[in-house]
Amino acid sequence: MLGVSESTVRRDLESLEEAGEARRTHGGVYWTGQTDTIETFRSNRDDGWPRKQAIGRLAASLIEDGDTILLDGGSTVYELARLIVNRPLQVVTNSLPVAHLLSTSDSIDLIMIGGCVRRRTSVTIGPMADAMLADINVSKTFLSVAGVTPRGFFNSDMMLVESEKAMIAAADQTFVLADSSKFGKVSLSQICGLEDVSKVLTDDELENQWISTFESAGVELLLAPVGPTPTPNTPPLAGAPIDHPTLPSPSHQADSATSL
Repeated sequence: MLGVSESTVRRDLESLEEAGEARRTHGGVYWTGQTDTIETFRSNRDDGWPRKQAIGRLAASLIEDGDTILLDGGSTVYELARLIVNRPLQVVTNSLPVAHLLSTSDSIDLIMIGGCVRRRTSVTIGPMADAMLADINVSKTFLSVAGVTPRGFFNSDMMLVESEKAMIAAADQTFVLADSSKFGKVSLSQICGLEDVSKVLTDDELENQWISTFESAGVELLLAPVGPTPTPNTPPLAGAPIDHPTLPSPSHQADSATSL
């Protein structure tokens, strides 16, 4: 019907999968890109989107099959969600776009946090959300933030921050996902201090001065390489030394990282 060979279709599907736009399954493929019904992030896309995608790939590499994880409603966390659609996981989220995306998966056990819906961000927050989060336990929480300073992590919505504090309390480990443009910025309400999270994931365009800041706080900083998607047959280079930068490649999970 398309007038192309099977190998061409296979290559195109591999490219779409590596970009987080589709997921192959036995005997078929399904769309995991932007939806037509929930457009929360469509108007926010800018030149910095490749950084968010790189961080999402890095975050996906830290998730093991069978994990119970919690995802907030940030745009960078959404990029992570696009990469785990076909994996066997238990996922808790307060994000309508994330829930909408993952509800297409047969391998994910999805739990949606209830509460008041913030129209601008399409997340649930408030007393009902916080009460539900108090009864939940997850192995890993993944949070997006609006700002990072030596004092800690910040967001502009005070009610959302209360829910994010509950997300941190529910997790064995907390991972903050923030592209390099968020560093040095402060917002209305503080979520927590630097030392209150397990790892911070950002892109390799981060200014070097932040390395010592996180070393002093005792927090591991992971840098995601931003650039063209490497070929899928190259082995991952997780934990590569900072003075020997190499372009890593995505596995079925994600890209690797430079660990600082």
